[in-house]
Amino acid sequence: MNNTLIIIAGPTAIGKTALAIKLAQYYKTEIISADSRQFYKEMNIGTAKPSQEELEAVKHHLIDSHSILNQFNAGDFEKQSIEIINNLFLKHKHVIMVGGSGLFINAVCHGFDPLPVASEEIRGGLNKLFEENGLIYLQEKLKIVDPNYYKEVDRNNPQRVIRALEVFESTGETFSSLRKHKKKERLFNIVQIGLNTNREALYQRINSRVDEMIIAGLMEEVESLKEYKHLNALNTVGYSEIFDYLDGKCTKDEAIEKIKQNTRRFAKRQLTWFNKSEDIKWFSPDQLEPIIQYLNSIL
Repeated sequence: MNNTLIIIAGPTAIGKTALAIKLAQYYKTEIISADSRQFYKEMNIGTAKPSQEELEAVKHHLIDSHSILNQFNAGDFEKQSIEIINNLFLKHKHVIMVGGSGLFINAVCHGFDPLPVASEEIRGGLNKLFEENGLIYLQEKLKIVDPNYYKEVDRNNPQRVIRALEVFESTGETFSSLRKHKKKERLFNIVQIGLNTNREALYQRINSRVDEMIIAGLMEEVESLKEYKHLNALNTVGYSEIFDYLDGKCTKDEAIEKIKQNTRRFAKRQLTWFNKSEDIKWFSPDQLEPIIQYLNSIL
């Protein structure tokens, strides 16, 4: 097991992509994205994908690889990313994975329990409930049927809440009871690096990024996807708020402020997830040399 997967994790806007590119160049390797939205080719500005210049600097995988019309969950991510990782290890000793999705990273590190696929009727019914009654209604429904999962799930992520309810309605069993949490053995080493900074600096990064997205055309991107707003892929921060603006539920300025607020909350939840892991070594995003020194000491 000389091959090593280096994982760069942390909250949104912390600088994971920039660091991953520098490390990939240093170790002469490639990058796999572990972002739960960047693989959707229709979603660009709002997902903060690497720029064309960044994509050309280092080869990336699982960017623009899927359509919002196709479901892609943590189980799918595990299968595809492990296949890519194994292929990359045929030519590289080290591979970089970068992203803020704790669920996806966990699927690679520990495996993901296979769960039943819901029928279109069940999924459609839950999506209709979401459209008509909102997320709080579904959260309360989940709290009743699966209180254990309700306590740990990202309750502000409609896709995760709906998925848990799909499993319950399909099987009569709770999402939490069907997860065995049996760790899979990987035929490679895993080293996890976490990036963080003080809250004030992180929130400033987030606010600035949202402003840059608006200037880059986020409003227009979301408007072009309005006919697909019922899809789970688009029930996410940066898109839901603008759909509300387009539907006349708020002003443009209110939508932008709501994106900033919800992104800050999302970052807080990401950190809560990652802080549970004892396997992550934490650094600030500007500590390139200490990170390389740490990695070289254990690789």
